Amino acid sequence: MSTPYIPQTPADTPTCYRHPDRPTYVRCARCQRPVCPDCMRSAAVGHQCVDCVAASAQSVPQARTAAGGVLRRGRPLVSYALIAVNVLMYVLQMTSRDLQRELVLWAPGVAGGEYYRLITSAFMHYGIMHLLFNMWALYVIGPPLEAWLGRLRFGALYGLSALGGSVLVYLLAPIGAATAGASGAIFGLFGATFVVAKRLNLDMKWLVAIIAANLILTFTVPTISWQGHIGGLVIGALVAAVFAYAPREQRNLIQGGACAVLLVVFGVLIYWRTAELIAQYGALITG
Repeated sequence: MSTPYIPQTPADTPTCYRHPDRPTYVRCARCQRPVCPDCMRSAAVGHQCVDCVAASAQSVPQARTAAGGVLRRGRPLVSYALIAVNVLMYVLQMTSRDLQRELVLWAPGVAGGEYYRLITSAFMHYGIMHLLFNMWALYVIGPPLEAWLGRLRFGALYGLSALGGSVLVYLLAPIGAATAGASGAIFGLFGATFVVAKRLNLDMKWLVAIIAANLILTFTVPTISWQGHIGGLVIGALVAAVFAYAPREQRNLIQGGACAVLLVVFGVLIYWRTAELIAQYGALITG
């Protein structure tokens, strides 16, 4: 039996810089090292090796959001997560009326030490239409605003808007009113979208019309909590203004500091209102 003929690679034939056993006559257009088909990548001119492609990607400045964070393209995870939490809480709310009574914003309960109601009330809703309207607004407004601001800042904005609406309800609403809904946070997103759009020089006439229509409903429908809507709208616009216009040199410090200051202000207002209610109603609240 004859031995099969195996062609030999000439000694001077170049080989891939990553695979020395693979002869090749193709060179990287950037570093001129020989590359095999597995190690070459198409470029604007010719081909480049994988190392040059990686180095080029690292040298490209990262896209920034309107608030200065790194732009992360992809699904609006925070917006979708908030929708999921709201829907889940509504399902639980329908299975237990006690849960609704324990989590809505009710001033005597807050003054009695149940401060969690200021947050949990933003995830409770009175009826399926109430839930659907708020979640549809979050589905439409949330994703682009999350892309503009970044996930962390968007989450902070949503939470502060919801809390801002609850605090104004606690301060100004009738003491016996039981308030619930994500409307404060949604109005915060409306205000923030307007501010950020102005920063980016976008046409937001349609948003102005939506805000105006909702404000008209807010002050004409007796069952709507105008305090929650106005509180969320003002805080959302204020936070977005800090996020969008903070100087580049100290952007993170200013943005984080502003959020912290707002939380302190909320805490002081809650403490003052609680002391006032206890002074007025005494044992009816603490007992």
